[in-house]
Amino acid sequence: MSSLYERIGGDAAVEAAVDVFYKKVLTDDSISQFFETTDMDAQREKQKKFLTVAFGGPNDYSGKDMRAAHAHLTLTEDHFGAVAGHLQATLEELGVPEAEIGEAMAIAASTHDDVLGL
Repeated sequence: MSSLYERIGGDAAVEAAVDVFYKKVLTDDSISQFFETTDMDAQREKQKKFLTVAFGGPNDYSGKDMRAAHAHLTLTEDHFGAVAGHLQATLEELGVPEAEIGEAMAIAASTHDDVLGL
C-alpha cells in the first residue's frame, strides 16, 4: 500500500495544503497571535517538511520534535482543536478523499499530548 503522502498527491499536494492551511490559521483570531513574529516563509517550509514525513514521504525534516517546538507556547485544547479543524477543512477544500483525511487527522491527533505539553 502506498503512503498517505503518495495517495494525496505527494509534494505538490502537501505544498498546496500548507499554503491553504496557513491562510486559514492566520485569519483565525483565536490562534493567529501565535504567528505574529514568525517568519512565515520559513514556517511554511518547515511545516511542509514535517507533513511530508508525517504522511510517509521522504524525510527531509530537521526541525524540533513536537513537544520541543511547542514548549514555549501556552496552548489549550481550544487552540489544538482550532488548528486541527483548519487542517481538516484544508484537506476537504483540496478534495482529499475522506479516508485519507481520516488518516491525516489521526496523525494530527497523535501529536496532541506533545503539542499541549501533557
